[in-house]
Amino acid sequence: MKLNRIIQGDTLAELIKLPDAVAQAIIADPPYFNVLENEAWDTQWKTAADYLAWCDAWVAESMRVLRADGLCFIFGQLGKREHTFIHLMSRLTLQHQFHDLIIWDRAVGYNERRDSFTPQYEMVLVLRKGEHAKFNKDAVRIPYDSRTIHAYMSDSRYKDMEARRMHLEKGKFATNILRVSSLKGTSKEKCGHPSQKPIDLIDKFILCSTDEGDLVIDPFLGSGTTAASAKRLNRRWLGIERDSNYIQIAEKRLSNPPTATPKKKRVKPTAVRAKSSDSEPDLFKLSTKN
Repeated sequence: MKLNRIIQGDTLAELIKLPDAVAQAIIADPPYFNVLENEAWDTQWKTAADYLAWCDAWVAESMRVLRADGLCFIFGQLGKREHTFIHLMSRLTLQHQFHDLIIWDRAVGYNERRDSFTPQYEMVLVLRKGEHAKFNKDAVRIPYDSRTIHAYMSDSRYKDMEARRMHLEKGKFATNILRVSSLKGTSKEKCGHPSQKPIDLIDKFILCSTDEGDLVIDPFLGSGTTAASAKRLNRRWLGIERDSNYIQIAEKRLSNPPTATPKKKRVKPTAVRAKSSDSEPDLFKLSTKN
């Protein structure tokens, strides 16, 4: 199977051609169904039932090509009143194993509503193939700021100073609410796709679910963000896209040298001699068991 390439064609038709259990991760950003009302590819189904049946089919094929310890990430968004993705999540979790529901906090709102809160998030349903999924939790730690580090190092309840120092150097574990700013029209990263995702967000999904050399498949490649992320993270990739205009954008993007992954800023902990107190629990030891 030839990898690191874009396949032009229908998602379902092309997925069927792929071998079983080859992908370590699948990152899918499919049409949302009547959310982007000006896009023909998002309004092509006559009914929600038609859309849900189509999703059943392509997700089933995606799970077939996923490895036993792989993860499948599926983006979904709600419209002003459109909420089919809620039904899709319920439906898919009855057919496949649920792993997580990630909330992508876009940092700013969109589609402002006059009679409700302004939405600021999108959802990412994560499905697993088997009982044990590969998940590199340390790969997506978030650095502590200097003020937080000082507060932790000064807390007398923590007794194992070396363990505390090592934890602070690694950073805190990321939660399933990921705050990554959405792309604006003036962003240098913006390529022309109306639902383009930030590469920093896709980086997190690839880093946590794969190792170098693993295969990542994107059934709806669009402007090529998943491929660009996989390329700069030394993963193999395969993308499927029907629209020739988006393929041209992705190929142009991928022809450029990969951008360097942003390095985490590490703040060196300052050693602070804490007063021991046998009457207080070692909260650090309790927190690191999770």
